[in-house]
Amino acid sequence: MQKAIIGKKIGMTQIFDENGKVIPVTVVEAGPCTIVQKKTVENDGYAAVQMGYGDVKPQRLNKPEKGHFAKADVAPKKTLKEFRLDNSDALNVGDVVKADTFAVGDSVDVSGTSKGKGFAGAIKRHNQHRLKETHGTGPVHRQAGSMGACSSPSRIYKGKGMPGHMGAEAVTVQNLEIVKIISSQSRVRSRARRAASLPSLTA
Repeated sequence: MQKAIIGKKIGMTQIFDENGKVIPVTVVEAGPCTIVQKKTVENDGYAAVQMGYGDVKPQRLNKPEKGHFAKADVAPKKTLKEFRLDNSDALNVGDVVKADTFAVGDSVDVSGTSKGKGFAGAIKRHNQHRLKETHGTGPVHRQAGSMGACSSPSRIYKGKGMPGHMGAEAVTVQNLEIVKIISSQSRVRSRARRAASLPSLTA
């Protein structure tokens, strides 16, 4: 059975298993999420559910957004995500999805937005190595250097690793194992291998 939920990364910590082995984990506040809209094959051409996460003040919504939540008769939500699940027929508008939907040992795919790093150089952005500081490199020991273009083709090929904006992009990390669930706090702890700030978990 497919599962999905929207959450927010809280931070990282570590826990100990029954053998005393340290497990680094990422703590995610998963849900509670409310089903805001249900799409069917008859009406929309495909089956899916739209989940809402995080409360927001009504005065911060525009009229179309207010009407969308009023039609579903649910409280306004800050984040909306749509999931195409094979068992979406079992979910109805107004249902609440909580962290206990998942179980310890489940493998999940986590999608989110990576941390923005701003304008980064070629060394940080593409792991290029630097020049030596001796024998005439001058003040350019961290610059990209020659691009290798001559009179032919007289241009830089697309996709060349160069300085530019880094981070703040969609990232998906697959097959993370859930090692602990705290239902009272709606928190899920998964093995640490990700760096996204607003994750959605699917399994």
